[in-house]
Amino acid sequence: MLITLEGLDGSGKTTAWRALRDRYPAAVFTREPTDSWYGEAVLRSVDDDDADPLAELFLYMADHADHLSRVIRPALADGSTVVSDRYSDSRIAYQAATLADSTLADPFEYVRSIHGPISRPPDATLYLDVDPETAAERSGRTNKFERVDHLRAVRAGYERLIDEHPDRFVRIDATRPQATVLDDVTAVVDRLLD
Repeated sequence: MLITLEGLDGSGKTTAWRALRDRYPAAVFTREPTDSWYGEAVLRSVDDDDADPLAELFLYMADHADHLSRVIRPALADGSTVVSDRYSDSRIAYQAATLADSTLADPFEYVRSIHGPISRPPDATLYLDVDPETAAERSGRTNKFERVDHLRAVRAGYERLIDEHPDRFVRIDATRPQATVLDDVTAVVDRLLD
């Protein structure tokens, strides 16, 4: 089973991912961007306010393709549960928002269309839901993706994905105290793995 954690920057995904890692030590825990050289290239572009959005999308795609071949598919083939902090939904929501001013007619559909042929859909996605203002404050607004206006567009992308895949997404209110959110996250994963 492939379980993914999604949400805006500052939603608590990584904290939840770490809590699950402690609870399920036999599972494979991974994240995007990865720690490969592809992931390092992604992180360099995130820090570059002038990075071309389309070029940046393809850096993310290269990292995703490598992640699939190096980690995700082998772990699933071995019968392992895989938990990923961010995955293809992040790319669709974030990069579609980044490409909003491009010449693409529908950036959301474009980003989704290039994932379809190569990606492996998650079996379940926990969406840690927080408003853009709270997300920006929590994340520190340290890069171009953590600005309120951008996060509003990203959240709209996530909402579109949730509307299209209601059986895969589990929405968790991440505005509540951390302990409550983590209790909900572990309860959901316990049910999924039971």
